Amino acid sequence: MNDWKTFKHFAGFDWASRSHQVVIVDAHGCVVADFQFEHTAAGWELWREKIKPFAPLAVCIETSQGALVERLLQTEDCTVYPINPKAGKAYCTRKAPSGVKTDFRDAWAFADALRVDGHGWKQLQPADPMVTELRLLCRDEVALIAERTALVNQLRRALEEYYPTALEAFEDWTAPSAWSFVQRFPTPGALVKAGRRQWEKFLHTHRLYRPETAQKRLALFARALEFTAGESITQAKSRLAQTRVRQLLLLQHELDGYREKIEALFASHPDRTLFGSLPGAGPKLAPRLLAEIGANRSAFGDAQSLQSYAGTAPISFQSGQLHKARIRWHCNTLLRATVHLWADLSRHQCSWAQVYYKAARERGKTHACALRCLGQRWLKILWKMWQSRSSYNAELHAQNQLAHGSWLLQLKPS
Repeated sequence: MNDWKTFKHFAGFDWASRSHQVVIVDAHGCVVADFQFEHTAAGWELWREKIKPFAPLAVCIETSQGALVERLLQTEDCTVYPINPKAGKAYCTRKAPSGVKTDFRDAWAFADALRVDGHGWKQLQPADPMVTELRLLCRDEVALIAERTALVNQLRRALEEYYPTALEAFEDWTAPSAWSFVQRFPTPGALVKAGRRQWEKFLHTHRLYRPETAQKRLALFARALEFTAGESITQAKSRLAQTRVRQLLLLQHELDGYREKIEALFASHPDRTLFGSLPGAGPKLAPRLLAEIGANRSAFGDAQSLQSYAGTAPISFQSGQLHKARIRWHCNTLLRATVHLWADLSRHQCSWAQVYYKAARERGKTHACALRCLGQRWLKILWKMWQSRSSYNAELHAQNQLAHGSWLLQLKPS
């Protein structure tokens, strides 16, 4: 990490997919260099040659991740300072109140903003390669799960057109067994023609045969032809349903591969025990928490910075006698969603978490707001665990509650 006082030149980097605009200013704000270069090997070699006279160089860019940032971090005598896009827009507006916008003006605004206010900004540090890979895998897994949800909804919509019996027989359509049913019995006619023996064989093969549900399902299968669509609709929508099933099975196979890789990476990380000990996190949420928070302990100086990054900390608005708080939207949205799920699952494993949630609901909070408040409290605990590199200890937490006289003890049963 370079000391801020060593920087005599500051660069604004306005990036794009094919070319990048760079403006360099000195300590007095005078433009000493401006150039463009292509996003190619030759272009990046030109970048390194152009900035050599100004080393060490502080660079301001409107992103904090991606291959572009990795190349900047690999540049010798180059320190990267990311700027929030909303703050970047405000700096550009300050330089051009008329609304004029060019790549040069944006890069110049970033460079001058870094020169004036950069002493309070955080330098971007190279990320741990294992954490980077884990983060990308987890984010891609979430995106693929969203695609699976969309395909499931499309499959259900097709079944509504011609096969209501299938929808009624299965509740969980994210399970491959429900997709296999549509694949094995594509139409109501095919289902009735197969007969009871084949129905029971399917249920046993997919481990769906339960005494309390089997007879109801078999009765539904027997009445499959009582309420169906016309032959033309059945044939057309059956073909669509089969297409969706094949897509879902392929996608699920890839998701299983993602899950294996994520679990293998998580198991090999030094912080696996720390995040794995969190109540309710489990094998899916623990790797996501580790991936989004990372391993750089200096990234969050206190618990509040982590809470703000995760979006659980509210935004305070005060003007005159008006003082209110509202939800924080500008944050790491994936981390916020992960903390929301984690807080909800933790209620079933920690009695104090359930008591805290119920108390929030009794005060009139919505379900989402109560979970956000609980997540705010969990992140404070997680930050302390993260800094001390220690796993969650329920007994130690209870002792701390007693020592500090937590208000939860007044509500929590003995």
